[in-house]
Amino acid sequence: MGHIRREELLRAGERVGVAVSGGIDSVALLRLLLEFRGELGIVISVVHFNHKLRGTESNTDEEFVASLARGRGLEFQTESGDVARLAADQHSGVEAAARHLRYEFFNSLLGADSRSDMDLDSPTMPVLTKIATGHTLNDQAETVLMRLIRGTGPGGLAGIYPRILVEHEDGEGHGEIIRPLLGIRRKELEAYLRDLKQPWREDSTNSNSKFTRNRVRHRVLPLLEKEFNPAVVENLSELAEIARDEEDYWENEISGWLGTVAQWSEPEWLRTLPGFGASQALVQIGSPQPEPGPEILARIEEFAGELMNASVSRPWLLTEPKAVQRRLLKAIGEQAGIPLEFKHIEEILRFAAEDGPPGKELSLPLGWKLLREPAAMVFVTPDLRQSESVPDYEYPLPVPGRAVLPEVGQVIEALRVSPEGEAAEYNPQQLLRADLLPERLVVRNWRPGDRFWPAHTKAPKKVKELLQERHATGTERRLWPVAVSGDEIVWIRGFPVPAKLLAKAGQEAVLILESPRFDDDAI
Repeated sequence: MGHIRREELLRAGERVGVAVSGGIDSVALLRLLLEFRGELGIVISVVHFNHKLRGTESNTDEEFVASLARGRGLEFQTESGDVARLAADQHSGVEAAARHLRYEFFNSLLGADSRSDMDLDSPTMPVLTKIATGHTLNDQAETVLMRLIRGTGPGGLAGIYPRILVEHEDGEGHGEIIRPLLGIRRKELEAYLRDLKQPWREDSTNSNSKFTRNRVRHRVLPLLEKEFNPAVVENLSELAEIARDEEDYWENEISGWLGTVAQWSEPEWLRTLPGFGASQALVQIGSPQPEPGPEILARIEEFAGELMNASVSRPWLLTEPKAVQRRLLKAIGEQAGIPLEFKHIEEILRFAAEDGPPGKELSLPLGWKLLREPAAMVFVTPDLRQSESVPDYEYPLPVPGRAVLPEVGQVIEALRVSPEGEAAEYNPQQLLRADLLPERLVVRNWRPGDRFWPAHTKAPKKVKELLQERHATGTERRLWPVAVSGDEIVWIRGFPVPAKLLAKAGQEAVLILESPRFDDDAI
């Protein structure tokens, strides 16, 4: 109750949907809110999302939660979605796809209905004021630690927020997703349920070591607690709280800078196109200009919201503290759609501080350029009238190990899979023979002339043709990742591995996985 009062998470009269999966955390959350609902003055209902990932086990979880709600006379709202299909369509990890659909369902219950990825048969559901989820102190510590290990900035250290605002479709008002248990350890919740003799469900995937969070939960944190600091969970949670307050301050500062220090303007090449921006009126009275082709028009419309140059005063930038410099550049990148990593921002700052003739350019990700003028640094959009000029990327991938691909917002990981039972957990069409691979692969975007022979196909094909069959277009197609051993492609995202490299029963294997950066952190 202390965390709820301190964060002002609940107010009298609110309709609260408790998200119950059937596990310890969510069942304990429901029982605690039922215990204090009279004091809090809230109306409780139960919500459940069935991810359909574990067959009968998933359905049994849903039946358990429905029974829990019925037994206490609570309204029960449930929905399901095709998580596996969404993961395949979006080339994301299963955990990320599951979270996307789950939170889309939550948003719909809060009156922000945008559920395009679910087939809904249920009648219109009553709007709730808030959705309460069962994130605990342990979840917070795991999230912060995972981000530290992978590499993050102050924003990543903020971890799981106690509340998330959800705007309604009409822009009026909002609902909230709240986390009342962020100050409580999981073992305390388990003891609480045992005292109540309240059963719960165990998710079998929570022990599967292929998920990063499970490895951190079952291996890394227990080791840190035992060997280094028994209060490491609390300390990581406190670090997250400090980081959140810092981020709140900087977010307010940056929002002001983006409207004053950073100046946004239409790129020159866009102004010359008939029917776009300020050029439209000029074209009507001036000499005729050629109409852009349909491919160019489609490309421009696809990126319409990002077609703005940004400039910032060079003297002002160079006299500000490093903290201000880095945050402003990062914010400009986020608003413009440029994936700027730490190395890019440091390179920009070195470039800005250099002496030299005006007009010198620095290449940035996704075809952007930075123009250095005496009085300004100008971020220049790629000219979408030209053929796609997306720069290539290439990163080493140790086996086992991982490679971060900022160009596509993905992490590619190579895992060794033992033949004793572990291999049965994975799709056999994705398992490569470990003895046929080197200790280090290379992950890169495909190049013209690349060929690949997926298992169960008659002959090798050009990668370009394979991606056309998948209807991949634009920058997504150009940046599609492959893994190579020497000159041979051994893996392409979304395709079976070559038949000659398929691991057989009893052989040690290598599995190459992809996941969005940090998506499996935010549970």
